[in-house]
Amino acid sequence: MKNRILSDTLKSRLSTDQARIIVLTGARQTGKTTLVRQVFPGYHYLSIEDPVMRIQYSGMTASQWWETYPEAILDEVQKQSSLIESIKSTYDQYSDARYVLTGSSQLLLLKQVKESLAGRCTILELYPLTLPELLTNDWGEPIKNSLFIELLRGRKLKLPASFLLHQDHARRSSILGQYIKFGGYPAVSDKSFSDEKRYIWLSDYIRTYLERDIRDLAEIRNLEPFVKIQQMSALLTGQTINFNKLASEAGVTIPTAQRFIEYLQISYQVILLQPWAKNKRKRLVKSPKLHYLDPGIQNSILQKRGGMTGFEFESLVIGEIYKQMKSAGLPFRLYHLRTFDGMETDLIVETDKGYYAFEIKMSSNIKKSDASNLKRLDSILDKKTIGRFILSNDPQVKEFEGGVLAVPIGLFLM
Repeated sequence: MKNRILSDTLKSRLSTDQARIIVLTGARQTGKTTLVRQVFPGYHYLSIEDPVMRIQYSGMTASQWWETYPEAILDEVQKQSSLIESIKSTYDQYSDARYVLTGSSQLLLLKQVKESLAGRCTILELYPLTLPELLTNDWGEPIKNSLFIELLRGRKLKLPASFLLHQDHARRSSILGQYIKFGGYPAVSDKSFSDEKRYIWLSDYIRTYLERDIRDLAEIRNLEPFVKIQQMSALLTGQTINFNKLASEAGVTIPTAQRFIEYLQISYQVILLQPWAKNKRKRLVKSPKLHYLDPGIQNSILQKRGGMTGFEFESLVIGEIYKQMKSAGLPFRLYHLRTFDGMETDLIVETDKGYYAFEIKMSSNIKKSDASNLKRLDSILDKKTIGRFILSNDPQVKEFEGGVLAVPIGLFLM
């Protein structure tokens, strides 16, 4: 079992009186149950998916909860919404009660939580394994922050001249190669799995996602229009999204296309990277970019077993950056930027001190011309640019005019 960044956060949050209830949500099969049972071995584990036990738990009073389960994990709690009211009542009456609630339906769970547990709980999200987590061999091995997280925390980067000179180059390259093909869901990182078994697992995941998650979430009887949008969104990863065109090609209305993309967001499959648009004097593209959060899932939707486009590489990097930031609890805002005259920056991270700007190139040989857009940002942005980076497959670390630093992703994100 790989170690998880959230493990320390879970321990520290639940040890305080201000966070006696933790709500852990995330996509199906990201390891929520495994994580909370590992972090809280002394807690009672209650599976709300069991219909017989669900009825029993629903009939319990607050005093019965306190006497029987003063500390408990309630898994898939959104399956029985009345239990959240029971936990609220127990929390209010007994100051030592502590509960961890998990669920894979963001919409159903968070709606119930906001209605019943507002001000009483901490909400955390668990994503598929990040690259630093994939580097760990077991639960007890500490996770080292990536250079990206170190950068955002204000630490000075120490870089070798080349990724090839890194002491862990071979292992990092192998893990990165596996991640590109299969993504970061815990099951596909199992060393006992053959590649064929990984492909089968991902295919089964997509089917289960459609048959259970989407049916539960959206109550869709005919899945065919949603499947079309899902497949088209996988083809569009890394690109700006035009809902008019998407709806037309899928044969659905624009509101339906927007709703289906929202379902993909709610179920932790994609993010929409919003455009930076704070300069009123500059004509800026105002459409969001769609990015799949896991390359294995995106590949499986398209039934791909090899090859990667530049757009897919961009999504892989931005999805990884997003997951690392969320796991580390860093609240910075992410954007993309594109002007109507063709100037583009793939990712902008806004902090209180200024912006970090990133160009993402699949190339294995970064050139001076690749840095041109990053050098032009000061004339557009409203705050100073405190870091300019090109992230790529080029193994060499390179510095260009204007303070632009080209860094291989195997160094920067692992």
